[in-house]
Amino acid sequence: MNKTLSYILAILTIAAFVAFVIFRQSSDFSLASFEPYKGLISQGILNTIYVSIMSLLGSLVLGFIFYLLSISKLKYFNAFTDVFTEIIYGTPLLVLVVIMAFVIGPAFGTYNRNLMGFTALIVYMTPYMKNVYKSAFSSISDEQYMAMDLFGFTPFQRYRYIIIPQVIRILMPPLMNNFSMIIKGSALLNVLSYNELYYAIRVTQSQTFAFVEGYILMWVLYLMITIPLSQATKFIEKKWSL
Repeated sequence: MNKTLSYILAILTIAAFVAFVIFRQSSDFSLASFEPYKGLISQGILNTIYVSIMSLLGSLVLGFIFYLLSISKLKYFNAFTDVFTEIIYGTPLLVLVVIMAFVIGPAFGTYNRNLMGFTALIVYMTPYMKNVYKSAFSSISDEQYMAMDLFGFTPFQRYRYIIIPQVIRILMPPLMNNFSMIIKGSALLNVLSYNELYYAIRVTQSQTFAFVEGYILMWVLYLMITIPLSQATKFIEKKWSL
């Protein structure tokens, strides 16, 4: 059995399982009741992508700052990044979203819960981004720095021809994975009534009572966003590893 046929059979197996679950429901499966709410759902998809992109960019910046702090010669900065990382790793994202929106935000006079929800996503992803930078920059060996010194490379030449190409090659695959993680994590913003995909589906379900159809539709829509990212990650890894 070749690889292509194996994947086809695997997909058909999953599809058969989903079909079995759908047909085993007590009521007839129909997505027709969601037609009047397609605008709300479409907006939810766009908002999910928007908040995910903004959170990715924010965590890229903050992650790089924390990477610089982690390699600082000042021990306090090293300790601070270590403590911050352990706290974030030990905190569920849902808890961080709630704490950020209902506790930390008001403490600083901010009651914009959507903004604080975005901030929670950025803060949560920061240690992961810091580790991505750490792995990427550690790929530049001491011998390469010695060679750059030997040939008299300027700082611009170092970053333009040696450091940045290697860092980007290593940075891209985990960056795409983190983006996928952010998209899935954005569903937790529904607790703040932010109109992302999960919230849009839940609102529609409350009006149509089509709960099974709603959950299946939600699942499929998230997969339509995340699977292309996953495949793009594999493509980049394969192409750039040559």
